[in-house]
Amino acid sequence: MKPILIRNARLVNEGVESMVDIRILNGRIHQIASSLQGRQGEIDLDADGCFVLPGMIDDQVHFRDPGFPNKATMASESRAAVAGGITSFMDMPNTNPPTLTRAALAEKKLRAADSSLANYAFHFGVSKENLATVAQLDPREVSGVKVFMGASTGNMLVDDPVILENLFANCPTILLTHCEYTPRIRQREIAWAARFGDDIPANQHPLIRDDEACYQSSSLAVSLAKRYGTQLHVLHITTARELALFESGPLSGKSITAEVCAHHLLFDDRDYAQLGHLIKCNPAIKTAADKAALQAALLSNTLDIIGTDHAPHTWQEKQQTYMKAPSGLPLVQHALPALLELVNDGVMPITTLVSKTSHAVAERFAIEQRGYVREGYWADLTIVKRHATPQAVASAPILAQCGWTPFQHYAFHHTIETTIVSGQIAWHHGEINSHCQGLPLRFNR
Repeated sequence: MKPILIRNARLVNEGVESMVDIRILNGRIHQIASSLQGRQGEIDLDADGCFVLPGMIDDQVHFRDPGFPNKATMASESRAAVAGGITSFMDMPNTNPPTLTRAALAEKKLRAADSSLANYAFHFGVSKENLATVAQLDPREVSGVKVFMGASTGNMLVDDPVILENLFANCPTILLTHCEYTPRIRQREIAWAARFGDDIPANQHPLIRDDEACYQSSSLAVSLAKRYGTQLHVLHITTARELALFESGPLSGKSITAEVCAHHLLFDDRDYAQLGHLIKCNPAIKTAADKAALQAALLSNTLDIIGTDHAPHTWQEKQQTYMKAPSGLPLVQHALPALLELVNDGVMPITTLVSKTSHAVAERFAIEQRGYVREGYWADLTIVKRHATPQAVASAPILAQCGWTPFQHYAFHHTIETTIVSGQIAWHHGEINSHCQGLPLRFNR
């Protein structure tokens, strides 16, 4: 692991922008100063005034490994992630087999240790059969416990009130919820199929999985968390209505927090006309008014974290009719440059974006020595260049296994120049360093 000196960095960290040099030694940030002298044997990186950010920590990805190599692998998606400036990820449990046992968890950790360029951790899943295992988990061996309180697949959907109360009362660590009310969605699918037949238009998706379906489930989750004192993190909020369930203000002291995903901040229901099922996801992308409310809620600290919910499917699968086309889209390679368009457009300051993608994630999940640029912390850094003229997404190769992106016809003002993972250059000037090895995230719980 060679030492690295980053010179002329426009560092964005802990609410402040400053021009600094950064020395990395043995994988960690050794020095931060206004000027540092180079040393023999160091890798010298001249940031030339580019932004240097703490690497994005993605609290929600579906890397599909094991079980779905045609869609994604740990190797392919971690490469896409570091190309997009994401240095750490937390993977969801709905793989094959699902992460419902300690053996399945151990297998995923081995796969990541063997092939992930980014740092990694794994959420444990909940089914109706594994509540005793969940209750006995060591909070430090998983990033969180994920429950599908609404529509999902297989036996990971938990909708029994008694089981849910048991879970909320006894979960030993942070509980993550996917909130959509399944009975309402099923009724509306039947009604829409009667109206449209097999080929329901893509723009009907947010009407089938509507704000009421989201609110019924998320309000239940919040009420249970308040009743039992659960550490609750509600994933991918999509509606203005749900925002009333959460407190505004600093993250510290909150026991109930909420995440918003990049695609819900960047797309709205007008985009179905062009992108169709490519942006079909659960919960659905909704109205322009909802999108604006979500953006504003980041500024008021009602929403605490920005994730991606990266969930790739093949291009061929996405070309199917509504009831057959799967939900989910690939995002890790382009999420951060796309989110930086919100900075470019004056929607939010870059310090807020850094807080929601790095600082707050490290704080909420109690990740040891990551998420900030501090001396002694692991060196997880992203160098970002701003261009006066937007750069076309289509000009660079797509590294996700599925080979497509919903941003194919977009252009962004920011590109990821360099990504450093645990002190190793993982991505630099359009090239992957296949020798980089991500490390397991550690939790101070």
